Amino acid sequence: MKISIINRNILRLALPSIMANITVPLVGIVDIAIAGRLGDAASIGGIAIGSMLFDLLYWNMGFLRVGTGGITAQAYGRRDFKEAMDTFTRGIATALTVALFIWVIQWIYIEAAFLLVVSSPEVESIAREYFFIRVWAAPATLSLMVFKGWFIGMQNTVLPMAVDVTVNVVNVVVSYILAIHTPMGVAGVAAGTVVAQYSGLLLAVVLMCYNFREHFHLISVRASIRLNKMKEFFSINGNLFIRSLGMLVIYIGFTSMAAKYGDTLLAVSSVMMKLLLLFSYFIDGFAYAGEALVGRFIGEKNENYLKGTIRWIFIWSFGISALSTLIYALFGKPMFRLMTDTPEVVEASTPFLFWLLLMPVVSCIAFTWDGIFIGATATKYLRNSMIWSAGLFIVTYIALQPIMGIQSLYLAYFVHLLVRSLYLTLVRKSALMIK
Repeated sequence: MKISIINRNILRLALPSIMANITVPLVGIVDIAIAGRLGDAASIGGIAIGSMLFDLLYWNMGFLRVGTGGITAQAYGRRDFKEAMDTFTRGIATALTVALFIWVIQWIYIEAAFLLVVSSPEVESIAREYFFIRVWAAPATLSLMVFKGWFIGMQNTVLPMAVDVTVNVVNVVVSYILAIHTPMGVAGVAAGTVVAQYSGLLLAVVLMCYNFREHFHLISVRASIRLNKMKEFFSINGNLFIRSLGMLVIYIGFTSMAAKYGDTLLAVSSVMMKLLLLFSYFIDGFAYAGEALVGRFIGEKNENYLKGTIRWIFIWSFGISALSTLIYALFGKPMFRLMTDTPEVVEASTPFLFWLLLMPVVSCIAFTWDGIFIGATATKYLRNSMIWSAGLFIVTYIALQPIMGIQSLYLAYFVHLLVRSLYLTLVRKSALMIK
């Protein structure tokens, strides 16, 4: 086993993934940044709440990417391209069915959401306007999850990079033009996101047809929906669905709890979360490499390359976390100002910036293990880690909120990362055995 071969494989997959992943949070960051140029905290808060409502919908469907990637990677390792194509077909069918369901329940959903989410009338009005436009992108958004997971499972991260860069560029251009240079305002931000998602879907279809058309003859809708295969697909993805619910408790809880402290602190918390997630997408580049390679080597039953890949992925991830901490230390405040020029929001951010220095090291462990466990389709461990971390997130916030105020929310987020990291480290040997 040569270290150079392992690192070449890791970097071949990780570097395009990093480029692609940078563009994923930028879609949300652009929305927030444009809202920050519209002149008040309510616009930032409204888009933050509107985005949160889609997180609530789409994160529950995260298994469309995650499950598709792990199953496909193992099929690739076995050179079972029939199973790879069946996995893609199952994923797309599920994505379109869920998108149709979202369209049907959209009015019920928005009314129920605002029974639970506390915000000012102005923020709620902006969030509703944003939601009812962006919801029409549901088929594209969910289908792109399947395409991305399948491309990664097939050991190709250049294609999802091309799709994500396209989505981001179109989002920036169209959202900016519609929001700033037309009377649409926030509605223009939402419309730009819709145009961007469908542009990305069109490109994904074209790229798949160009790069994988030799496998199209293996597509069989009937075979892909056989009961035993569907049972396996939804067994793996059922655990990931529960994991997504735990993530929603944390990320949606973070935003909705921050909203209780007023529009200004909600805006601060929204920008802070975008900055924290920006770091995570760098780490996720190596997590995606781990997902693809671990799945492949488990499929091949190649234990030496499996262990070497895991070791070097963590070395790269720790290096990225150290560099990110340094960047946050030097440029945390300027990065925040790039997100908004609203004076009261920028000034209110100062007591929270130190969290940018504490999160990277502990979070890189959790995020890296996520990718490795996904490649191994060890989804029950991911489910359990998120149940524990979500529970302790809630307990930490409730226990310390009377003492620390909104800072307890940031501490609770830190605790959830620590719990995920420790749990997955402890169960790694059981989860990653080659059978």
